[in-house]
Amino acid sequence: MTTVLAAKPGEAATKIPLLSWFEECTKDSISLVGGKCASLGELISSGARVPPGFALTTAGFAEFMRAAGIQSEIAGLLQGLDHDNLDRLEKSSAAIRDMIESRPMSIELEDLIGEAYRKLSVRCCQASVPVAIRSSATAEDLPGASFAGQQDTYLWIRGFDDVIHHVRRCISSLYTARAIAYRSKMGFPHDQVAISVGVQKMANAYAAGVMFTLHPATGDRSVIVIDANFGFGESVVSGEVTPDHFVVNKVTLDILERTISTKLMCYTVDPRVQKSVATEVPFERQSIQCLIDDEITELAWMPRKSRSTMAGRWTSSGPLTRRCRRAATSTSSRHAPRRSGATVSQRRRSRRPLPRWITSCPACWRASVSCEGRRRCWYATGCNGTPS
Repeated sequence: MTTVLAAKPGEAATKIPLLSWFEECTKDSISLVGGKCASLGELISSGARVPPGFALTTAGFAEFMRAAGIQSEIAGLLQGLDHDNLDRLEKSSAAIRDMIESRPMSIELEDLIGEAYRKLSVRCCQASVPVAIRSSATAEDLPGASFAGQQDTYLWIRGFDDVIHHVRRCISSLYTARAIAYRSKMGFPHDQVAISVGVQKMANAYAAGVMFTLHPATGDRSVIVIDANFGFGESVVSGEVTPDHFVVNKVTLDILERTISTKLMCYTVDPRVQKSVATEVPFERQSIQCLIDDEITELAWMPRKSRSTMAGRWTSSGPLTRRCRRAATSTSSRHAPRRSGATVSQRRRSRRPLPRWITSCPACWRASVSCEGRRRCWYATGCNGTPS
């Protein structure tokens, strides 16, 4: 990857990459790729099944802003803004976003993103692979402030031109009226907050949502909480629907609470225009459970396999999808009760099939047992990418 040289006064220059693949990101890379991309890298390192992708780093963001030559204009528009003056905030935000989205990227940066997108398509065995363009700010989760959710995410983006356009839109979302007002109110200098942009393969999700490894309302660490809806996870994280709610015991994987909501809409892909669209959930599906019990159990098993991961979101392009739920199961003798006088419930629990994830097809997310009976990996070829 092309790098830029940076150095503090009196120190030797160091090379900073403009682009970075998720598997190269760690928890120490937050200043380079932001909190979201760094967490995705940690999940990959822990063995979680995360769709591949890459990130435009904060150095790439700085290079784009430098080449655009609009830092002084942005600083002038932000100077003296009152976080309570909503009209002026909206006008300044619209002017800044128009400036950013109208500026072309440098040829070098476009080539880097284009080559990385081509490699991602080859890796996923799909021409112009659909991706999610995701913001990843360096100040998303801080002890005294939280900037999460203030920047934009765009789903099911296909083709090089659309990827470049939505990367610029993602960068400009650093200057939404809400984000500007929050930084002004919390006393954060606007020029010290940077953004990274993640480009990640989309999964054509049947159901998606968020999963917490502790109860977000009570802080109970003995349970896992899952909120889910049909389609992509956008309807859940944006609050447009009341999702199905499940509380699972971490130890026994029993479902302790189950709340099935009436889900009127969801986001899914329109195959004719290849765009993510909001659609009405058919009446007969509105009040049924979007995840079956086996899927809930498999999802709750995942944090136990990667104990080092922290509570986080599992969005439409993450593991909370029916496309990647099919897994081989087996019963391990080490999970059986060791006492000869075990109760009936203990013996029944010991025979419960434990999910053991197997290699899946990277393009269509089908398990190897249903993908022509051949084992595949992320680098396999020969799949036409047709969803099952």
